[in-house]
Amino acid sequence: MSRKKVVVALGHRALGTTLPEQYEATKRTAKILANLVEAGADIVISHSNAPQVGMIHTAMNEFGAKRKDYTQAPMSVCSAMSQGYIGYDLQNALRAELLTRGISKPVCTIITQVMVDPYDDAFSEPVKIIGRLLTKEEADKEERNGNYVTEVEGGYRRIVAAPKPQGIIEIDSIRTLSDAGHVVIACGGGGIPVLAQGVQLKGASAIIEKDYASGRLAELLNADELMILTSVEHVSIGYHTTSETPLNEITVEQAKQYMSEDQFEPNTMLPKVEAGVSFIEKGAGRRVVITSIDKALEGYLGKTGTIIR
Repeated sequence: MSRKKVVVALGHRALGTTLPEQYEATKRTAKILANLVEAGADIVISHSNAPQVGMIHTAMNEFGAKRKDYTQAPMSVCSAMSQGYIGYDLQNALRAELLTRGISKPVCTIITQVMVDPYDDAFSEPVKIIGRLLTKEEADKEERNGNYVTEVEGGYRRIVAAPKPQGIIEIDSIRTLSDAGHVVIACGGGGIPVLAQGVQLKGASAIIEKDYASGRLAELLNADELMILTSVEHVSIGYHTTSETPLNEITVEQAKQYMSEDQFEPNTMLPKVEAGVSFIEKGAGRRVVITSIDKALEGYLGKTGTIIR
């Protein structure tokens, strides 16, 4: 049986929210991932981190505010921390599950930096809300420090940019380990957004959409397949209307037509379809599967989910 290289993008359901939830969720997710390995997939895993990075950002900045001898943590540091502790639970759960099935396959996590364009329009139009509720005085201080805030019910919160990923700094390491038979966890939370300053990399105050980073990862690895696991079994058009229709197998041209008709919600399904289309267009013989995490194996086998070719 020929094996396929598959980038598997995990959503929130795969990880839970709190530390105890994450510990249990990753054990369930490990069984699903191990099924893919047994079915012939050499997987590289990416994942979301929204609840986790928000918790870290809030905790670190609350601590920094109360202790004058500590500084507050920038978004790039919070993203790195979330990659580390999500990877820790996920790699250990998957290693144990594989060994239980008699599969000796190393599993590792790579703290991944993703290059972004400093001139990306997203930096002037931040959209991602992060952190705790702020008072007016705290919000004014954030703005004086060059950060963006938005008014919400009960106060204010910080908002950061969501630039598109350009390159993956650690791609050679990811490729080398994957080609050597390792399961690699990378680009967690979309990766740590960085800007090049000479030979240095500087963390950007931003969050990269996980689906776009996963698509870029699949492109650079020349993967056979991008599998995006979410909360629904199929992508639908006419979503939440009386004419809602699940999509089974569609072409890139059909996907583009549906995007032009605004069939996909901008902050949920649209990035998944866009990332899939971009991945397919940059190489021959590629496939995208978008389905629920519970149907991952069936999706890989072509029995369910939305398949884009």
